[in-house]
Amino acid sequence: MIRSLWWAAKTGGEPPFDTAHLKIHYPAAADGDRLTGVFASEGGPYPVVLFVSGINVGQDAYRWLAVEIARAGFVCVTFDRVGELFGGERGLTPGVDLDAASPAAYGTRPTCPAIGAVLAALAEIDLLKGAIDLDRVALGGHSAGGTVVLQSARHFPSVRAVFAYGAHTMVATMLGWAPGTVVPAQTDCPVLLSVGTRDGVIMGSSDRYGQEGPGHDPVTRTFEEALGAGEHLLAVMEGANHFAIADPVDATAARAFLDLPATADRRPELARLITSFLRAHLHGDAEARAMLDGLDLRRSHA
Repeated sequence: MIRSLWWAAKTGGEPPFDTAHLKIHYPAAADGDRLTGVFASEGGPYPVVLFVSGINVGQDAYRWLAVEIARAGFVCVTFDRVGELFGGERGLTPGVDLDAASPAAYGTRPTCPAIGAVLAALAEIDLLKGAIDLDRVALGGHSAGGTVVLQSARHFPSVRAVFAYGAHTMVATMLGWAPGTVVPAQTDCPVLLSVGTRDGVIMGSSDRYGQEGPGHDPVTRTFEEALGAGEHLLAVMEGANHFAIADPVDATAARAFLDLPATADRRPELARLITSFLRAHLHGDAEARAMLDGLDLRRSHA
């Protein structure tokens, strides 16, 4: 069975905007404490998958995926962190170091400092002692969360795989980049990129990057230009939109108003793809690798 617990991590910044609230999903023993609802972990140690949310998208929208990842033999962590966005606004954000994303500093450090703080906090949880393998880590993310993991992963040596949905490394001109610039992903491991054919948010954000029109496809450009050599995959989900990975979609927040209506539910397919990718690269699972090999995906090999 899969259970979850809550934790917190200090991620920098001025109080009270300096804390991430974590939810950790893990394979649990069948018998727990009926009064407290506490269930010990079962088996392990399990690799850790840290999933980073999109801007103003609560972590609970990704619970369905976190549970599927935990069922596949991982400890899956999500988090909510309220902090500064842009122009003094506050909202849910993984926390972006804008200086680290500038032309002068890009690649020298993570653009998402919270990643290190959250991973370090996991070692403090007594209930999961022995259940977590922090030497085998994957980073995943949606939208801006996917972008920051692509920009940060190589700064954490334990990261063995990265996956991102509706994300890319085309950078905003407001940070000082030339229009249409795709920066190299900071990854030293296999990467799975996925995107829906009806992603209205990426399309509606093109003015940020100084590149507009029907040829504006930053996800494909990221796959072709930013990843370099390696066992990388690109999955294009027919009929899926930007928020296909989030359930439920909160129409009161984030930018769901920009999205196109989905014409198909690709969540089961997306979950199988992500869990197979993770099992292939963190568990060395030959069956999962064979499943990936049988899919119609774009591939980039060393």
